[in-house]
Amino acid sequence: MTEQQPGQANVERTWGMLCHLIAFAGFVFPFGNIIGPLIIWQIRRQEFEFVDDQGKESLNFQITVTIAGIIAGILTFVFIGIPLAIALGLFDIVIVIIATIQANNGERYRYPVSWRVIK
Repeated sequence: MTEQQPGQANVERTWGMLCHLIAFAGFVFPFGNIIGPLIIWQIRRQEFEFVDDQGKESLNFQITVTIAGIIAGILTFVFIGIPLAIALGLFDIVIVIIATIQANNGERYRYPVSWRVIK
């Protein structure tokens, strides 16, 4: 572990927080919830260990949410998918906000339901 310069911990926490917060880009354009964290993680993971950890965590959760969203979309044909998609969207919003706050405080957040694709 390298010694950090004054203020570097704040920068590291900010980038870690952005790994979670940028997932809201998925509400603006398709797959933005995966592309946003992926870009930040790829750019900053070598520089900051916290960003490497939180970027992987955010990506894994957003991949899980995307897969669940596709399944909910398919299930709309049997009418259970609509309430499932609404619940999934609300769950995603709440959990991402919690993760963003925790990362901003410098705490490593682990999503409660996440398929660990990226290790």
